[in-house]
Amino acid sequence: MYNFDVNSLKKNIEWYSLALLFASVLFIWYGVFAENQAGKLTVSFLDVGQGDAIFIEGPNGNQVLVDGGPNKAILRELGHSMPFYDHSIDVVMETHPDLDHIGGLPDVLNNYKVETIIEDGLRSETAAEKELENIVAEKKVNEIIAVRGMKIDLGGGAFLEILSPDRDVSGSDTNTASIVAKLVYGKTSFLLTGDAPTAIENYLAKIDGKNLKTDVLKVAHHGSKNSASESFLGFASPEVAVISAGLNNRYGHPNQEILDMFNRFGIPFAETFKDGDIVFESDGERVERVK
Repeated sequence: MYNFDVNSLKKNIEWYSLALLFASVLFIWYGVFAENQAGKLTVSFLDVGQGDAIFIEGPNGNQVLVDGGPNKAILRELGHSMPFYDHSIDVVMETHPDLDHIGGLPDVLNNYKVETIIEDGLRSETAAEKELENIVAEKKVNEIIAVRGMKIDLGGGAFLEILSPDRDVSGSDTNTASIVAKLVYGKTSFLLTGDAPTAIENYLAKIDGKNLKTDVLKVAHHGSKNSASESFLGFASPEVAVISAGLNNRYGHPNQEILDMFNRFGIPFAETFKDGDIVFESDGERVERVK
């Protein structure tokens, strides 16, 4: 004869019911969250210390990570920006192969499924770059070399347009080779400058002029004295600037002269080492800072 414990069965049913209820609540809240986010572009400048990392979620959910900071801190920050069940990122953009921009990318590729990586085409002999190259090859990640005029469609009307480099950067200084891109959604935009020096900014000011106009400017090279030329800043004329840097970093970033320039231009600025993650949302008509 088959025997069973009625009390044990009741307990199991109670646990199954609670689990089912929890799952139902989770999916309901996910639906509410997804509905609230629909049609919005979210751009998060992540607090990764002395480095750069920008997480972008397009209006239809496609995701781009621009740079990965200097170390594993990127995993903590992505955990803040992405749902716990999301383990994939559509595109990773490596603006240039300096440690403070790519040091965390091997950890990203080892913990998230990445479809495509976009880079500037400059090959570096550093240990960080070689590790990243090996993982990209091992995981068969699709590689694309960025060139001026290229557009990365994020869906829902949002896209990333490459402004620089406009030539083969082999043998160039890493900062000079840095990718500069404009993220556009409707009437709004974000200008992402990597570590581009003033020479590149002045060049873009000359060839792009008023097309550089933007709502949010990511200040180049963590606000160093070689960032944010006056002509470039004048054409970009952002509503707000974001400086990604580490607290009390040894480089003295951001440089006081650069901060004084923003004040002269009447441009407010936010700093990750003071504010933590800095997050903006756009509905295609206007940009709002939400964190």
